[in-house]
Amino acid sequence: MQKIGLAIIGLGARGFSLMKNAIMPIDGVEIVGLCDLYADRCERAAAYVKEKTGKSPLTGPDYRNLLETLRPDAALIATGWDTHTEIALFCMELKIPAAVEVGGAFSLEECWALVDTYERTRTPIMLMENCCFGKAEMLATSMARAGVFGKIVHCSGAYAHDLREEILTGEENRHYRLNFYKKYNCDNYPTHDLGPIAKLLGINRGNRMVSLVSVASGSWGLKEYVETRKDRINPNRIGEEYKQADMVNTLITCEGGETISLRLDTTLPRTYNREFTVRGTRGMYEMGNNMVFLDGMKEYFDTMKGYLTYQNNAVEYEEKYLPDEWRQITAGGLKSGHGGMDGITHRAFFRALREGAEMPIDVYDMAAWMCITCLSAKSIAERGMPQAVPDFTRGAYKTRPLRDVFTPVVR
Repeated sequence: MQKIGLAIIGLGARGFSLMKNAIMPIDGVEIVGLCDLYADRCERAAAYVKEKTGKSPLTGPDYRNLLETLRPDAALIATGWDTHTEIALFCMELKIPAAVEVGGAFSLEECWALVDTYERTRTPIMLMENCCFGKAEMLATSMARAGVFGKIVHCSGAYAHDLREEILTGEENRHYRLNFYKKYNCDNYPTHDLGPIAKLLGINRGNRMVSLVSVASGSWGLKEYVETRKDRINPNRIGEEYKQADMVNTLITCEGGETISLRLDTTLPRTYNREFTVRGTRGMYEMGNNMVFLDGMKEYFDTMKGYLTYQNNAVEYEEKYLPDEWRQITAGGLKSGHGGMDGITHRAFFRALREGAEMPIDVYDMAAWMCITCLSAKSIAERGMPQAVPDFTRGAYKTRPLRDVFTPVVR
């Protein structure tokens, strides 16, 4: 097997974890370059690669110099949100296939630049949205595409994750979120909840998002957390203002008549949940209880009895509908990050790269999902006014086949 030489740009917590747990276990992938603005991060990652492989990758703080010098077979971009597009464009111009970590785009111009550059260079690019490869999301998508839920009417999801300490220690930990929460008010991380829904609904493949409205709450969670956690948070944070709302709700309409609801919920106390839910004319799937409810099943008006009866019954549908990525996952694969999702996502990227196939999450998906950030900001600023979602395929979505790794093989 011919090796794929990979350069990793960005070696903070996410980049280093992906390198160690998701990428290095993949046969035929060799880490040849490492880049970060902070020398200690490069040194730590290079030492790990040397220890495990006996080889020393090229390192440096300037991604342009590193990529031009190495010309690697592929690059992983795991930097802060505001540099993803810039680096991805540079990679495409050099004909270096890019795997791009997730985040929102802060202008439509960024999104169109990604599409235009891809169409001119035809350099492969994939948004590494790991939640599209989650077990629950892939099972429900397989069932939906097989018609189990009937006509899909509505899907909902959330990025519901208490990030208060991570945000407020951003200065100490050299993490990018803090500055974004000071400067912007938007759905800043839409792809975890939107990505799996878009795949299920065939967005950019026969269907598309048409418009959205977003509304936002006030911003109190971070300020109160600083005041009540003085033993854990730098007191210099006291009195700072944050533009980012505690809750952002976005409602999207689709050309096919479906609606999508998203929620950003990261600055109040809570447990983690993506709240992925699918509603159709013949039934539903709900991630929180891993529950399938289909037309004809007994309905219980006692809410607790109903949930207890059907809770976790989705496992009964795995034998017939669960995709092979999860049926065949190994114990090692489950340790690749986020319960196995990270490994599946990266294997899908390298497989498509080797085979010259379409990327599972391509540039049109990337642009459509990332633009929710800037459009939500505009809608919020205009008190919930609707915003048109561009068709980044320029009409091609009407005939693009719904044929990808998410298409079910019903047993």
